[in-house]
Amino acid sequence: MQPCHTINNVLHIENISLENIAKQFGTPCYVYSRAAIETNLAQFQKAFQHRPHRICYAVKANSNLAILNIFAEHNIGFDIVSGGELERVLAAGGDPNKIIFSGVGKTKNEIVKALNIGIHCFNVESEPELFRLNEIAKENNTTIKIGLRINPDVDAKTHPHIATGLSENKFGLDWQHTLRIVDELPQLKHLKLIGIGCHIGSQLTSLEPFSAAIDRILFFIEKLKDKNIYLDHIDLGGGLGVVYHNETPPSVTEYAKMICNKLSSFEGDIIFEPGRSLVANTGVLLTTIEYIKQTAHKNFAIVDAGMNDLLRPPLYEAWHQISPVKNHSDIEATHYDIVGPVCESADILGKNRLLSIQQNDILAIHSVGAYGFSMSSNYNSRARPVEIMIDDNQVFVIRERETLQDLFSTEKLLSKKK
Repeated sequence: MQPCHTINNVLHIENISLENIAKQFGTPCYVYSRAAIETNLAQFQKAFQHRPHRICYAVKANSNLAILNIFAEHNIGFDIVSGGELERVLAAGGDPNKIIFSGVGKTKNEIVKALNIGIHCFNVESEPELFRLNEIAKENNTTIKIGLRINPDVDAKTHPHIATGLSENKFGLDWQHTLRIVDELPQLKHLKLIGIGCHIGSQLTSLEPFSAAIDRILFFIEKLKDKNIYLDHIDLGGGLGVVYHNETPPSVTEYAKMICNKLSSFEGDIIFEPGRSLVANTGVLLTTIEYIKQTAHKNFAIVDAGMNDLLRPPLYEAWHQISPVKNHSDIEATHYDIVGPVCESADILGKNRLLSIQQNDILAIHSVGAYGFSMSSNYNSRARPVEIMIDDNQVFVIRERETLQDLFSTEKLLSKKK
């Protein structure tokens, strides 16, 4: 769901003017719509309402406590990849028994904490991780529930940086060797295999890669049945694409129909780990034009948001719609590169955009709810933005803007003076 609409020539989210938000809270400023988040979740839940399933929101997409709390209030689970994300979910009121712990580099301390609070399952991504989990469970005189994340060697046909299901990627167990690993599990007496799954990448715009990955999963399900091993769940990860520009991803309904048809013979739960598809199109980044710079070769709109605030365009060459918060009917449209103040040539948020704009205008960069703030940094010693949640006609600050003092509050001077 796209949250923005125009009232009296000004962009709004729900019933709040984004022009007023920028005036009140300054820019750069992330703004989210609660209604859009809940609408996206409801579409997902409705699509799978007729079969056993569990939704575990991928925390890495946007880990703000207020957003996590919305999902916790709707009684869904969480997919985490670090101890920090675990602590965030707990602080937001998430149910520990609905947490899936994924990721290739789980430390001993992270595993022990997750085990002690009683998470649902660890997604195992390497043989050494199996041995570590078994040893920790033995030391704690308990059993750890695991799922095996296989790498199905399926081309997700997405950006290389967000493809995770090819044999060259670091994620998951080599699908050709997974049955051998299963045969070793009886010797690892403190582990209980309850599921198998995969995650092949993000921003997928076709059902074909999902279908191919499920075929690999079904192959293993049949082989496991031959060994009298029956699973509680299949974990299909996330990855369903959203519309940023001119993509045509399948709808959630089409996605659900394909999955339910292919897995009609499996009676256990299907676990999903959506992130981007739940939050990407629910937020905007507001930024002010500091300067209009015209050269013989190109026009630049230099804004106060930079690649430290929104990394996706420089990192992935990602396209985000950019529009003025308030339209000008009296200014001729001109092509601009929208660039930030960071001292890098890569600090480009949008190339060659046709806009009717002038200095001091506020721009809205759309579809930044996923991998926007969560990938932000303090590069160039820049304070990170404020985050705002809009709920109908109410405005909530869900993260205060960092201050310059915050940037070095944990650092110490090294002085030779005694």
